[in-house]
Amino acid sequence: MSNVLFDQQNPYSAPQPQYYGASPSNAPNLQFYQSDSSGYNAYNHRPSLEGNVGSGAGVGSVAGAAPYGRIEGPWWYAFGTGGLEGEPPLLEELGINFYHIRAKSLTVLNPLQRVDARIMDDADLAGPLLFCFCFAMFLLMSGKPQFGYIYGVALLGSTSIYALLNLMSETGIDAYRTASVLGYCLLPMVAVGALSVGVKLDGMLGYIVSLLSVTWCTHSASAIFCAVLAMHDQRLLVAYPIALLYGCFGLLTVFNVGGVGKS
Repeated sequence: MSNVLFDQQNPYSAPQPQYYGASPSNAPNLQFYQSDSSGYNAYNHRPSLEGNVGSGAGVGSVAGAAPYGRIEGPWWYAFGTGGLEGEPPLLEELGINFYHIRAKSLTVLNPLQRVDARIMDDADLAGPLLFCFCFAMFLLMSGKPQFGYIYGVALLGSTSIYALLNLMSETGIDAYRTASVLGYCLLPMVAVGALSVGVKLDGMLGYIVSLLSVTWCTHSASAIFCAVLAMHDQRLLVAYPIALLYGCFGLLTVFNVGGVGKS
């Protein structure tokens, strides 16, 4: 059987016939084996200059690799880059990791759990933005369109907490992680916002529930900040401004600050 070997530096050059004997197993990797006039080789796929065509060990192909132009994996890989070799998923490139969001949310929802000092090494804003959006939508459905107030309180509060933490701690923290912690710890307040859709909170029940949620949010946020910044002896000093911030969110939940709709 005759074999055709292509020039590796110039793959578009004319093939140079070389002979390796009757068995294709004696030939090098980069070659094609001609079998008949149909154009198919001994490995039952058509020779191609693109390298990784077909499912066999053709020219430039890698064992187990997907055919050229085809993505191996579930159908949803077509909407990202996770099906391509060496490419991370699209959500990971955008900084969205649902496993990290779930782990941080469970840390907030379990205030008795010991907080890992490295929990904010991979800070993100995907979870906080989602929680803020859900909080605003719940208030909207309860007749309290507070989008502007939520945005203003969140921006001013995050900036103030960021400045205070950098003045109090030795190591310091960046604004991105500060906003991430405060956003994740807003989760108990989101539950109160969901409760306000069906229950009127402008009463004793609303005051008690809002106070409990402010305490819960403050405890979780101060625990994370003290664990990350090693400020365990300053827990109360850290918790005080955080409680004021979440207290503002509690007021937005109970009262209709804008005066539009029903409270």
